[in-house]
This record gives sequence, C-alpha cells and structure tokens, in this order.
Amino acid sequence: MFFEIVRFGMVGGVATALHYGVYWLLHGLMNVSVAYTIGYFVSFVANYLLSARFTFKKKKSVKNGVGFACAHLFNYVLQISLLNLFIWLGVGEGLAPVPVYCIAIPTNFVLVRFVFVKMG
Repeated sequence: MFFEIVRFGMVGGVATALHYGVYWLLHGLMNVSVAYTIGYFVSFVANYLLSARFTFKKKKSVKNGVGFACAHLFNYVLQISLLNLFIWLGVGEGLAPVPVYCIAIPTNFVLVRFVFVKMG
C-alpha cells in the first residue's frame, strides 16, 4: 500500500498541476467556477488513465470507469463547494484552490482506491 500511495501522489501531483494550470489560465477570463470545472474535467481524463494504468495497475473497464466517475462526481461537488467557500471567506481566487486540494485529495484517494481495489 505504501507504493500505491506514492504512485497516487505522483499521479495526483500531475493531475493537480494540470487542473490548477488550466484554472489559472482561465480564472481571469471567466467565472471562477466555470474555469475550475474546465480544469477539473481536463484533469479527470488524465487522472483516470494514469490511475488505472500506473497507480493501481488495473485495466480500464466500464466498471472501474463508472466507479471512478462517481467518486470524482462526489469529489467535484466537494471541491467546487470548498472553492466557493474559501473565496467567500476572502481567500484570493488565484490561491483558493490550494486549501481545497489539501482537503479533497486525501478524500479522493480513499474513494478512488475503493473503486480500483475493492470493485476491481
């Protein structure tokens, strides 16, 4: 499990950087929630492909794809809610995703691990 967590961290780092990069490029051009959502979607696709193959060493399937999507739907609702909460609390739009990631990434690991390990 230790190496699984390390691999998850590596994939998560790539996915988070991709998400934040897209968000950062777009947040000044449009509503922050829309920019965050576009970044999340781009990151989601890369994250699924890398999580299946590298992190959990499983073949992509409809079953784990649907489970991954459901886990990420929960994660997305959590993140977009926290993003707007932190902005409302006065955290700048550029930095608001940082505390969101600190809360959502560990939650996401538990959900995604369940999908790939328990559901197959």
